[in-house]
Amino acid sequence: MSQTIELPRTSGPGTDHDGRWRVIVRNDDHNTFDHVARTLSQCIPGVSVQQGFAFAEKIHASGQAIVWTGHKELAEHYWELLKTAGLTMAPLEKG
Repeated sequence: MSQTIELPRTSGPGTDHDGRWRVIVRNDDHNTFDHVARTLSQCIPGVSVQQGFAFAEKIHASGQAIVWTGHKELAEHYWELLKTAGLTMAPLEKG
């Protein structure tokens, strides 16, 4: 006779959608600072063009930057918008 063993949960239900997912833009050789800054300001709520330029500088200097953090569904949405606009994206990360 087989016995069913129930293991304890390590996380709650629906935890894929909770938590802090990171949208990361990587440096590349084909996007200009202007394009990166304007794209970030158009796609990510609350990011001004000036903040977009600060992100572009960080991306250039360190190779990548986390440009948004939040719930998975929104992270996927912003990731897709930035990718479609031609930015070089890292895979989404859960942080």
